[in-house]
Amino acid sequence: MYLDNLAILNFKNYRQVNLQFSANVNCFVGHNGAGKTNLLDAIHYLSFCKSFFNSFDNQNIFHEEDMFVIQGQFYKGEEQEEIYCAQKRNDRKLFKRNKKDYGRLSEHIGLLPVVMISPTDIELIHEGSEVRRKFVDSILSQIDSAYLNNLIDYNKALLQRNAMLKRFFETRQWDDMLMAIWDEQLIEKGKAIYQKRKEFTEAFTGIFEKVYKEISGSREVAGLTYSSQLAEGEYADIFKKAVDKDRAVSYTTTGIHKDDWVFLNNGHPLKKFASQGQQKSFIIALKIAQFHFLKKHFGFPPIVLLDDIFDKLDEDRVSYLINMVTGEDFQQVFITDTSHNRMKNLLEKKGKDYRIFPINEGALDEVAEPNLIQQ
Repeated sequence: MYLDNLAILNFKNYRQVNLQFSANVNCFVGHNGAGKTNLLDAIHYLSFCKSFFNSFDNQNIFHEEDMFVIQGQFYKGEEQEEIYCAQKRNDRKLFKRNKKDYGRLSEHIGLLPVVMISPTDIELIHEGSEVRRKFVDSILSQIDSAYLNNLIDYNKALLQRNAMLKRFFETRQWDDMLMAIWDEQLIEKGKAIYQKRKEFTEAFTGIFEKVYKEISGSREVAGLTYSSQLAEGEYADIFKKAVDKDRAVSYTTTGIHKDDWVFLNNGHPLKKFASQGQQKSFIIALKIAQFHFLKKHFGFPPIVLLDDIFDKLDEDRVSYLINMVTGEDFQQVFITDTSHNRMKNLLEKKGKDYRIFPINEGALDEVAEPNLIQQ
């Protein structure tokens, strides 16, 4: 699978741009703040129906314009997929596949798998459990529509239950029947989500450990474990035991929305005992494992987006990543960098087709080097 062309109108710092890509390696080159990462985010939109960096769609519209449009043409073998995304200010997002509207945006997730590798990935280690749940959910949602729908339904029920707990606290009036309705939904959906997360962790861990072993040269052993309250017993019983606490704090204290994954290095918590280099290797291994997991499921390589890796990683890790993504297992890769010469020298050695796009303040700088976007 690859993205053949991309058209953008009024998205972030781009008024209008049309790009024709190589089916292999594409590089966006320019100084910091030029808009290189915004092009990666536009591609992410076409896959996930949302930004990788900013969940507020209206904030991605160029300055005072009324809307943004992102359109891309993908190829999966001989099959063509034309994807259209439009966001009007203070209106619902419009998504089309081959000129046909989606009934629900969730129907699109998984059609065009993408893996983003970004400096913000370090948050997987240093931030709270919500970040790690989103990482796992983003993978499972691409391969299992039932999982995604259960997750959407669970989150809706959780919002309703929390709103009721708050209202009960304020009015001092408790309603067992109303609470039972949302309890039943959370238990049903939560059990299904827990089972899928458990199965995923077992399958993913083997892939991840193999990748990390390769990165570290077999010098270290990395691992991850799934932590969930549902492992402690029957979900319904856990819910009942927590009801007094829920009433006291006015929100739901138990459930799969509290799940977490513990990252380990040589058997010790990664966050506390690993060096910065070890943490970066761990993140790279997670993302490469994500790629291989998705590739195994779909039967073709996901598109890979590499953002700002040269400024955030040391030479050895950059070399590993570049060698990996320009290898036979990968197909289309997008890379951002500040140095044109560095990218050109690296890619000429790889023997794969590539294009370099010089970016200048939200525009393609064709005047500077027009030959760089030729085949």
